[in-house]
Amino acid sequence: MISLNPIMASYVQELHFSHLNIPITISNIVPIVPAGPIPAVSGDSLYLSNLDDMIGARVFTPTVYFYRADYLDSDRKSVVKALSDALACVLVPYYPLSGRLRETKNGKLEVFFGPEQGALLIEAYSEMALAELGDLTVPNPAWAPLIYRFPDEEPYKLLDMPLLIAQVTLFSCGGFSLGLRLCHCMCDGIGAMQFLGAWAATARSGTLVTNPEPSWDREVLQPRNPPMVKYPHIEFMRIDDGSSLTMSLWQGKLVQKCYRISREFQTQLKSLAQTNEMFACTTFDAMAAHIWRSWVKAIDVKPQEYKLRLTFSVNARHKLKNPPLKDGFYGNVVCVACAVSSVYELVNGRLADTTRLVREARISVSEEYLKSTIDYVEVDRPQRLEFGGKLSITQWTRFSMYESADFGWGRPVYAGPIDLTPTPQVSVFLPEGEADPSGRMVVCICLPESATSRFTEYLCCLDYSTDEYVNMKKLL
Repeated sequence: MISLNPIMASYVQELHFSHLNIPITISNIVPIVPAGPIPAVSGDSLYLSNLDDMIGARVFTPTVYFYRADYLDSDRKSVVKALSDALACVLVPYYPLSGRLRETKNGKLEVFFGPEQGALLIEAYSEMALAELGDLTVPNPAWAPLIYRFPDEEPYKLLDMPLLIAQVTLFSCGGFSLGLRLCHCMCDGIGAMQFLGAWAATARSGTLVTNPEPSWDREVLQPRNPPMVKYPHIEFMRIDDGSSLTMSLWQGKLVQKCYRISREFQTQLKSLAQTNEMFACTTFDAMAAHIWRSWVKAIDVKPQEYKLRLTFSVNARHKLKNPPLKDGFYGNVVCVACAVSSVYELVNGRLADTTRLVREARISVSEEYLKSTIDYVEVDRPQRLEFGGKLSITQWTRFSMYESADFGWGRPVYAGPIDLTPTPQVSVFLPEGEADPSGRMVVCICLPESATSRFTEYLCCLDYSTDEYVNMKKLL
């Protein structure tokens, strides 16, 4: 049994979500087309960069936003109308989101325009009140009915699908939710926040607002001729999983666990991780290393000599100098960084050593690395997601989800994902929410049910010398 540090354990709070059924009634499904002329006609197409077209981007990103709006029942329709009208307006400068995806030669994707396209808006009602949904600060898989899926929709279906699907669900209390599915091929997290902010600002003002002006400009990220792959790109490499990891994750019952991590815990973790003054780690470096180690220990991966990967996205916008990207560029400009370590090193090594691996992977992302990634995808386009020996961490703590999503009824009480279980080798770092400015984060991760207690214990447990423990008590 692990000996828990009682002080640190008090700064990590396990969160629980309600198991419930949300009955909804869909009353309307409406295509939303641009409200004015766009620079594309039926038969036109747009280029997607290889960063847009990476296998990891070929998904819809589902998110939900909850609003406790104090509007009268007689005004319920005004919410749907305001969102619908603003979306039609903002689809003029963001017109590619009204198109569809299709495959061209070698399986590459492009955006094309045809008749009867557009985004999709679904109007739904529920007899439940927001208060009946439980804790609205914790992602809950039971919220799935609030995000629209087509009947009998195939997993990972992208071709000929609306690239933006929005469901407005009006609750009996007067509050509502906005459930979004946005195609990742069209934008990364920062680009999605830019689009969302324009949509919200347009709804608030009643007239089109775009700041910055959106820029498509994907041709800037074309591969070189000839392609020059200068790195091994182990983040994409297929590895035969000779460990117990796959069996543990894909053959047992999986559960989603969420934890509220205090600012004090993050500060102390970073202090312990940075034992060498020659390098400066970030809070993300330390948290990612700690989650990775706790995950591996809890799942009890074997054999110990097996090499594991930790992957995470790095925003490379500021890395590009030749040429630089325009401020309003909303496409994918992320590189997948990858740290590698053996099971033995993760289980028996120091937090500082794992943190150093994460930091080195993060800072290795350069302009040349980004261009090499583009060329790698051009030469060897991966056709499937590779999960062998891998944990992927997605950091949402720097996204302006709450600030960007004020449509005129105030900022949402929750903004973020709902369910990680379809991709069990993923952990997400979320901001605590608009109501709490203390710098706390919420860590969500998918685990085998048998490993949940051990993971919680390892997450709360840090390795200290006597002097470190005394100093830590003074700090807290």
